[in-house]
Amino acid sequence: MSQTDDAARAASARLVVRTVAVDETEPLIPRADPRHPLVWMRRGEGIVGLGEVVRIETTGATRVEDAAAAWTSLAALAEIDDRVGLPGTGLVAFGAFAFADESEATSVLIVPELVMGRRDGRSWVTRITLDPADEVTDASGSADDAELEVVLPEPAPKRQVPRVAFTPGSMPPEAYETAVAEAVRRIDAGELEKAGRLEKVVLARQLVGELHEDAGLRATINRLAEDYPDTWVFAVDGLIGASPETLVRVDHGTVSARVLAGTASRGAGEASDRERALTLAASEKDRAEHALAVESAVKRLAPHTARLDTSPEPFTLQLPNLWHLATDLKGTLGDGSSSLDLVRAVHPTAAVAGTPRRIALPAIAELEGFDRGRYAGPVGWIDGGGDGEWAIALRCAQVDSDGTVTAYAGCGIVHDSVPADELAETVMKFRPIVEAFGG
Repeated sequence: MSQTDDAARAASARLVVRTVAVDETEPLIPRADPRHPLVWMRRGEGIVGLGEVVRIETTGATRVEDAAAAWTSLAALAEIDDRVGLPGTGLVAFGAFAFADESEATSVLIVPELVMGRRDGRSWVTRITLDPADEVTDASGSADDAELEVVLPEPAPKRQVPRVAFTPGSMPPEAYETAVAEAVRRIDAGELEKAGRLEKVVLARQLVGELHEDAGLRATINRLAEDYPDTWVFAVDGLIGASPETLVRVDHGTVSARVLAGTASRGAGEASDRERALTLAASEKDRAEHALAVESAVKRLAPHTARLDTSPEPFTLQLPNLWHLATDLKGTLGDGSSSLDLVRAVHPTAAVAGTPRRIALPAIAELEGFDRGRYAGPVGWIDGGGDGEWAIALRCAQVDSDGTVTAYAGCGIVHDSVPADELAETVMKFRPIVEAFGG
């Protein structure tokens, strides 16, 4: 399905955008809407949105392309007065996209009414309105500062996180081990297809629970931010999580990404922990899996860059509950692509789909047997110039309007994967979201 009529109408809206600096040091997440939070934070910096002025919804194989086209049209019509000029100021939209072309989940870009942000020790507020005639100024942005003053909402008092009891979803642990074994069989069989030979496939499973406290969602996000400060903590249209993996970031002509593949649990003590990291760094299985993910990212980004550099060797990334093998990519854009253009180019990566992609995706659909929705899809934000930050929606859950909470975790399966070990890895990867819901 292509861009909806509603998305086309949204793209023709004329927005008036004002960003001003504010003297504000309080944490931003406690100011988020508890029922419809819009959050993008890492290490206490990022943006939080309130309200909704425009929503762009797309589905199907062209969902990212259609959203990018609608956003370009919307941004071209907007009157923007940005007096701060940092990443995340001016016109911005929060976004979350479905993983699969066939998914029934809607992909969204949401433009909030109010955006509160902080970066590099500076804070700001952006107000976005739909062409109110009494507030439109000339192109020089000569509006009185008094007209741009915004009263910030008071931070909400700290609450206990709601307790959600999770149970296995449509793929219980035994079925997951069976699916992993079948994936290994296919990889080892070396069955040739037109797209090549299956080398890796990422298989996920679900946990499902019920949320009975609307107001508790903000506390859940705050818990993720406190426990996992080095991840991208996000909340967009009910999708919440703490992702360690940067899909792509575009900032004034530079592009960067972080690829993660290869995982180990943390040790019980300092010596044990360091041993786990060294073992991961030396693991032939994990390094091979990681190399496939890096190769995929470079292949997808290189056509859009004038220069693209990678870390000479994968490094071990420490999180509170896991070690990951990581590689950073950084380069210079060569074709003027927006962040959504690059999202379209790189998604889905080998880190969340497999290699080669054309064989791995059908295998995922067959072996998992459920719709991933927005899990492992792109989540992040884009500004009026096309710059933005996008992560892969990992360590996450989708909270539906009826209170159903569906959490996801997956593992990269290669030829020497052991089903019981992969199941244990999903348990580790579920931990951030389960604990954030009081588990």
